[in-house]
Amino acid sequence: MSDGIQKIKTETNLDSLRGIEGECASVYFRVFDEMILNQKDSFDFHGRNKRPPLDKVNAMLSFGYSILANDCAGALEGVGLDSYVGFMHRDRPGRRSLALDLMEELRPVLVDRFILTLINNRQIQEDHFRESESGAVTFTDEGKKKFLTAWQGHKREQMTHPYLKEKVYWGLVPYIQALLLARYLRGDVDGYPPFMWK
Repeated sequence: MSDGIQKIKTETNLDSLRGIEGECASVYFRVFDEMILNQKDSFDFHGRNKRPPLDKVNAMLSFGYSILANDCAGALEGVGLDSYVGFMHRDRPGRRSLALDLMEELRPVLVDRFILTLINNRQIQEDHFRESESGAVTFTDEGKKKFLTAWQGHKREQMTHPYLKEKVYWGLVPYIQALLLARYLRGDVDGYPPFMWK
């Protein structure tokens, strides 16, 4: 991933940038399973799959990313930006490309860490999922309720924003980043400060 970070500093071709991002994502998800410390038998993870998700971890990732995409779209539109006009994610009918761009920097800290916490603290368990005949794995109604209740609680937790250096709620992070992006696009700040959480 360090190699990928160095490459993007000088890369100007959009397709090449997408390729580097894809390589980094592949490396990231290859080691994701190592962060699952409890319930390993129930929540084994062997890489990202979607449409449909074929295991419990991927079902949670897909559901969480979908929620985050909606939050990012709402945040962008709330600051006057069109969530359908993106940079890295190119325009496609019906796709909120800019929301997908914005959520890239937020997925690991907002969704992935949250899901790992749910699994490792045994807040979500094997019986909160079902598998269809096609192999698709989805939440049960109770599982979805537990996930959403925990998600709303997580959004109310506070943290210190790395750029603003102020205490904010996790749930406001998409809005803050959308606002910073809007300010950059309008020339109010010299550069867009990505959300870098350690």
